[in-house]
Amino acid sequence: MNYAIIAAGEGSRLAQEGVKKPKPLVELNGEPMIGRLIGIFTRCNAESISIIVNQEMTEVKEYLDSIELGIPLNIVVKSTPSSMHSFYELSRIMPGGKFCLTTVDTIFREEDFARYIAAYEAAGDECDGMMAVTPFIDDEKPLYVDTDADLWVKGFLDEHYPGARYISGGVYALDGKAINVLEQCMERGISRMRNFQRALIENGLRLKAFPIDKIVDVDHAGDIATAENFIRG
Repeated sequence: MNYAIIAAGEGSRLAQEGVKKPKPLVELNGEPMIGRLIGIFTRCNAESISIIVNQEMTEVKEYLDSIELGIPLNIVVKSTPSSMHSFYELSRIMPGGKFCLTTVDTIFREEDFARYIAAYEAAGDECDGMMAVTPFIDDEKPLYVDTDADLWVKGFLDEHYPGARYISGGVYALDGKAINVLEQCMERGISRMRNFQRALIENGLRLKAFPIDKIVDVDHAGDIATAENFIRG
């Protein structure tokens, strides 16, 4: 499995609230967020890890350069206007085939993530992608994921609807078909990840939802302690 991390955001809200470190280097229980993800991916049989960082984040690039892995660590340094643009830049350096993409501030427990990856690998060609979803809402603008009884994804909605069970967890395991859709989205001027997800459905990709009890984001200074407590369980 190949992995990819979007770490190109500016982390402006954290900076405004007094957090001096770049977001990827903010520590959770003594470990930088980006280092924690790299460790989890490595333990989940990573064949490669691709990361995009902001041009202004020289400290993050230096940190990544100091890491020695037994697998390729591909790094692109570029400031982008959106997460989807960052994903596009990553797609140009990622190996082909199946991959798992997440943002650097998406926090999950390692055991939950390992189960998710194992489920996607076990699914084989049954689906074109597996989206991590959660019933826990910790997002200011959640993306609701509509599924059938067998957890096949039917759509992605901006508003809560009767019977809504899950929101997007911001973790995407996909195959090469998704890159074709991504390129189409870029050509059409689509610039939001949630619209990319809608385009996956529109293009006929078979997406399965994988529920995880809790996934949190680190967007504000107060989220750091919340994430640390969550990881410690």
